[in-house]
Amino acid sequence: MSKDSKQSADRSSAGKPDIPHRKNDELLKGIFKENFPDFLRFMYAEADQLFDFPKGITFLDKELLKIIPDRDRKSNTRIADLLVKVYLLDGAERWLLVHTEIEGGSDPNFSFRIFQYNYRILDRYQVPVETIAIFTGDDKQVRPGKYVYDGIKTSHHFNYLSYHILDHEEGELLAMDNIFAYIVLACRKALLEGKVPEEELAADRSTIARTLIDTQKYDKDRIISFLIFLKSFIFIRNNEINSIFDTYIYEVTGGTIDMGVLEIVKRQEREYGLEKGRIEERARAEQELARAAAERIAEKRSFIRNLINQTDFSDQQIASIAETTVAMVEDVRAEVAKK
Repeated sequence: MSKDSKQSADRSSAGKPDIPHRKNDELLKGIFKENFPDFLRFMYAEADQLFDFPKGITFLDKELLKIIPDRDRKSNTRIADLLVKVYLLDGAERWLLVHTEIEGGSDPNFSFRIFQYNYRILDRYQVPVETIAIFTGDDKQVRPGKYVYDGIKTSHHFNYLSYHILDHEEGELLAMDNIFAYIVLACRKALLEGKVPEEELAADRSTIARTLIDTQKYDKDRIISFLIFLKSFIFIRNNEINSIFDTYIYEVTGGTIDMGVLEIVKRQEREYGLEKGRIEERARAEQELARAAAERIAEKRSFIRNLINQTDFSDQQIASIAETTVAMVEDVRAEVAKK
């Protein structure tokens, strides 16, 4: 980036508050779901000869949580992975595991984790799994496409489909006539946030929007949904620039989008804020319940300890008096004996 561009970028963000926006993993997961058939067409050139799209697609979120439990996740992260059931034209059922490695993640154990998830699904559900890894970081991001283990007489080679958002040139993506190509392009542009002037990002955002609309391939709801994603994902703080984007979209669609994109985004942000507040309130309530339960247990153990110290009652008698289990009494008695 040139010195002038850097200065312009600095001026564009100077004096503006650091406004938090929604995590990119959340946005990506949502847009992947809404455009999954086109995602498959993007990843598999022969998708329409492979998949029975009219038969439907099922997202297996609950099953995925069993495969990748909370304890396996890095702290303060959400999972953007998808587990999806699709059907082939020959009638066969296939499960697809789509793992999205967000913005620069370069876990040296990545390929092993992918292998592990694949095996867990096969072991639990006895269903063969097609695994796809999507990398959305910069050109330094490590992006393995296989897991290999070679022993003495035992070896294992696990290959999976992988794609990095830099695998295609920008012109190729714009010419693909596939909404997922525009999602990839948005991921590329989002990497430039804070590195180029907001005016430049705004121009790129408008180009992606115009290209999508010019295809005349998608209905109004798909367009609106994508524009919401685009506006949130390529995040620009300048309200004037955003207003110009809203006006432009209204004009190029001939006024068919009757609700400003900005208003839709604001409404979603309000709804997201309310939901976040409810989650935090629920967490606080659960913490309070846990604290109260811990206090009750501490009080009961203290009561049991006093009975042990002051009486000759058996463990069964103390358990009956304290309205607890013999195991707890034995545990407290062992604690007293140590002292």
